[in-house]
Amino acid sequence: MRVGVSTLIQGPSDVEFVIECERLGVDTVWVPEVWGYDAMTPLGLLAGKTSTIRLATGIVQLGARTPAMLAMQSMSLQMMSRGRFVLGVGSSGPRIMEGWHGVPFLRPVQLTRESIDIVRMIARGERLEYEGELFQLPPDGFGRSIRSLAPACESIPMYVASLGPRNLELTGEIADGWLGNAMMPEAAEAFLGPLRVGCERGGRSLTDLDLVMPVAVEFTEDVEEASRRHADGYAFTIGAMGAPGKNFYNRAFAAQGLGDDVAAVAELWHAGKREEAAARVPIDIGFKTNLLGPAGTIKERLRLYRSAGITSIQAKVSGPNRIDTVAQLVDVVNELNAEPSAVK
Repeated sequence: MRVGVSTLIQGPSDVEFVIECERLGVDTVWVPEVWGYDAMTPLGLLAGKTSTIRLATGIVQLGARTPAMLAMQSMSLQMMSRGRFVLGVGSSGPRIMEGWHGVPFLRPVQLTRESIDIVRMIARGERLEYEGELFQLPPDGFGRSIRSLAPACESIPMYVASLGPRNLELTGEIADGWLGNAMMPEAAEAFLGPLRVGCERGGRSLTDLDLVMPVAVEFTEDVEEASRRHADGYAFTIGAMGAPGKNFYNRAFAAQGLGDDVAAVAELWHAGKREEAAARVPIDIGFKTNLLGPAGTIKERLRLYRSAGITSIQAKVSGPNRIDTVAQLVDVVNELNAEPSAVK
């Protein structure tokens, strides 16, 4: 199992944090992109400040850039980092794509497939001629097929953030890795089943993918308090992350047997009862989707993730001592990997 860390890059202290993570042996730093800073620019800075840690977008929203621009930025970062760049992508949802980018949120699964196809074509140095359902390159008119002026680069690993069954199947079929979310390892089959179907369609197995699970990490003796606090934070995700009927997180929780709970939380949230909504989120959601507790508890939870097939952890850490949390996590994972049954 590998350790990754997710962090915004908002100033020099965040750059120093990543440098220290690299020193500790962290495998990957994931830089998110929502509606603040972009993810690509900070990774260019980190490419010049680090030498071994992988530099990943976690994630960029498909549709916010043309596939060609996505390929250009990815090839630039792959060159600047000397082969350490990882492109993490996702289709996001209508509130961000339409409310922020002004892009209609239509056919996200097909958009994912065609975007990955085009990025890979450009990176391989092929002349860009593509006949898709969403993209026709070149379209009718004065455009001509073009090959990138940049040299073909080493393969760009492409990871897809997916929650819904169709997108999970696509991830299994064509991606290099899966960026999960909202998964309780006890109910992992709700996600792994569709991933496995896609892998079979693509002529490979689930072990060919790097399965990455984002989790908040907090070493604490007060497991109940931490679990309740993180459960409360899910009220926004359940109530606001997506238009009514299009909240993929809610569907993911429903697939894990929590449909009645998330429906009740969403109803309270939409009624403006935010505190009641937070209190209604089951505490198990806070505990089972994160790594919370003393080192022994966290190691036991990591064993469950490993048994489910998860190969990488994307740690979300916070607070003034976050590098200490990363150091503790690295130690625990190293101990886990040293066990005879470890899958590395």
